[in-house]
Amino acid sequence: MHQFVKIIFILVLSLTTQFITIFSSLQLNAESKDSIILAGGCFWCVEADFEKVNGISEVISGYTGGYVKNPTYKQVVKGLTGHYEAVIIHFDPELITIENILNKFFRSIDPTDSGGQFCDRGHSYKSAIFARPSQVLIAENALLEAEAVLGETIVTPILEVSEFFIAEDYHQDYYKGENLVLTRFGPIKQKKAYKRYRSACGRDKRLKKLWGKDAFLN
Repeated sequence: MHQFVKIIFILVLSLTTQFITIFSSLQLNAESKDSIILAGGCFWCVEADFEKVNGISEVISGYTGGYVKNPTYKQVVKGLTGHYEAVIIHFDPELITIENILNKFFRSIDPTDSGGQFCDRGHSYKSAIFARPSQVLIAENALLEAEAVLGETIVTPILEVSEFFIAEDYHQDYYKGENLVLTRFGPIKQKKAYKRYRSACGRDKRLKKLWGKDAFLN
C-alpha cells in the first residue's frame, strides 16, 4: 500500500512539474509580445507590407486618433471623426525590435507629405506614429535617423497613443482576399483589385524615388 502511495506521489509531482514548466513557457511567450500603432496612408498597404516581416505575428487594420467611438470607414474617409487609417502591429521583441519596425515604416511611406499619402489625400490618410510613453524616445530617434538619411524634413508626427478601433471585416487582409469586388474593370478578386489600386496610386514608384534602394516595398 505504501509503495502504491509513493508511485502516485511521484506521478503527481511529475505532472505538477510539467504543468509549471508549460505555464512558465506560455507566460514567457505572452510577456514577449508587444505592439505599436502606425498610420501610413491606406491601411491595406501597411498591412500588406508588414505581415510579411519575420517576428511580426499579426497586423490589424483600424482607426485611431479621433473623437468618435466605433467609427465606420465611410465616416473616417469623409473626415467626420478625426481618425487616421492605421494598423496595430503585434510583434515578438525577441525576434524584431521597435527600432527595426520603425526603420521599415519610414521607408514604406512618404514622411515629407503632410496632406496624406500618395494618391490618397486628406486627414485620415496622413502618416503618424502613435506611441506609448515607453516608445516615444525610440520613435523620436528613428525619426531623426530617417531624416538624416533622407536629407529632408520629416513631417510625420509622433502622437500619444489613443484607443484603436478595428476596421470592418472586409478591410482585414484585403490584399490577399479572394472575394469578388466590383470595379470599373468588372468584378475581380480583392487581391487583384488591391494590386491595381496600389500600382495606380503610385505608392511604390514614389518610394523608389524617395528612398532608392532603401525603400521598403511590398
